[in-house]
Amino acid sequence: MIRIAALLALLAVPAQAQSVAEQAARASSELQAAVAALEAATEARDRVSALTQTIRAYEEGLSALRSALREAALRETTLTRAFEAKRGNIGRLLGVMATMEANPGPLLLLHPEGALGTARSGMVMADVTPALQAEAERLKTELQELADLRALQLSAGDTLEAGLAAAQTARTALSQAISDRTDLPRRFTEDPETLRLLLESADTLDAFAAGLAEDNSIVPGFAEQKGALPLPVLGTVLRKPGEADASGARRPGLTLATQDRALVTAPWPATIRFRGPLLDYGNVMILEPGDGYLLVLAGLDVLYGEVGEVVAAGAPLGLMGGTSAASTEFMTTVTDGSGGVGTETVYMELRLGAQPVDPLPWFKATARTGD
Repeated sequence: MIRIAALLALLAVPAQAQSVAEQAARASSELQAAVAALEAATEARDRVSALTQTIRAYEEGLSALRSALREAALRETTLTRAFEAKRGNIGRLLGVMATMEANPGPLLLLHPEGALGTARSGMVMADVTPALQAEAERLKTELQELADLRALQLSAGDTLEAGLAAAQTARTALSQAISDRTDLPRRFTEDPETLRLLLESADTLDAFAAGLAEDNSIVPGFAEQKGALPLPVLGTVLRKPGEADASGARRPGLTLATQDRALVTAPWPATIRFRGPLLDYGNVMILEPGDGYLLVLAGLDVLYGEVGEVVAAGAPLGLMGGTSAASTEFMTTVTDGSGGVGTETVYMELRLGAQPVDPLPWFKATARTGD
């Protein structure tokens, strides 16, 4: 328990009091200041300090990019649903109109007002269909623009990742040379390729911040989803936060009983901050959904995705253990009250910064339980 709490404390991010555009603009300003400090630094310690400043600026910029990608994933989901709904309505209207054209006689008798009512209905549908078609085309265009924006953001992320890696390598080499009292490596900005990457990163953040500032779309944050989130896996509550397990240990998270090989998905667009085995928790996935929150999912058998990847709501994160082919009579089962059984357990913990938060009120399936 101590080890996972320490890991969460390291990964914790402060709640965002500023917009993503402001965060990106600040990162760009910090990176430009870091470049100036690198060029002015002459002493070894000053160079280490300037490189540290550079790394922090890169990390701030990448954090802003991750936030923007999460927002883009949410907007894309919303627009896709709206587009599919409009396209379905158009298809149904066209089907009705085609039927009316093919069978004009009998259809006159279907309207309560007779032929006049039928004619008026046809005129209304003829007027509505082009409007729906135009709306669907608008949504399609917006979806394409959003996809192009996400591609640019991912490309910007690659640029910043490369710059961050170069700065980290340079700082490590410089610190090692100081420790070993050997000749110092050449200054970071003396390499033309490195200097180009620094300036390109600053320009990228500037353009990114400007683009976000011009975007007037309003995207709901994670903090606004309390009580509306789906559970990441189908299951039932086995232990509430603070309830003792068989060994007497009490944890601040929620334990769910699930079926063998159950699919675990992201309840909200999020960045993968950690994935892998951790002590007796099994495979652990830690997500950053935004607004300073972290969501921990522990006990999975298979994990999907990579650290730093932004996943959409509903994206698969992994699978629970067990085997559906095994005979249930040899398994310890937990009844869920609905006739089903749960043979696997997943531990779920929600944190705001470094502090645990009761997850029960956040999910639709458990909100009443948390009252």
